[in-house]
Amino acid sequence: MNTLERWHQIIKQGKPELLDEILAENCVFLSPVVHTPQRGKALTKLYLTGAMHVLNKDFHYVKEVVSAEHAVLEFVCEIDGITVNGVDIMSFDKDGKINEFKVMVRPLKAINLLHARMREMLESLAG
Repeated sequence: MNTLERWHQIIKQGKPELLDEILAENCVFLSPVVHTPQRGKALTKLYLTGAMHVLNKDFHYVKEVVSAEHAVLEFVCEIDGITVNGVDIMSFDKDGKINEFKVMVRPLKAINLLHARMREMLESLAG
């Protein structure tokens, strides 16, 4: 099974604890609202776990563009009556693990709402 197939399984199962098997140690997470790259497997997992909790209601992918080194997955979900539309852009290392994960979101209302919800969730997860 390849990393992208495993990603879809993890999302469907809602089990962020399984992310360790597909994230590279040196993975970098690029947030739509945080200016600086979040470096390392632990931070990437933290952000993805937060997103899985915040976007879980009706999150689904509507398009995929995939090559051996990259995948761009367009997603849609709704939070508080606001449609969130975005893309997950993944890059894979030579071992097939995710070494970069970039998220881009639109429209502005969705970005602002996502920013507030993710801040709350990350604070909760960080303890």
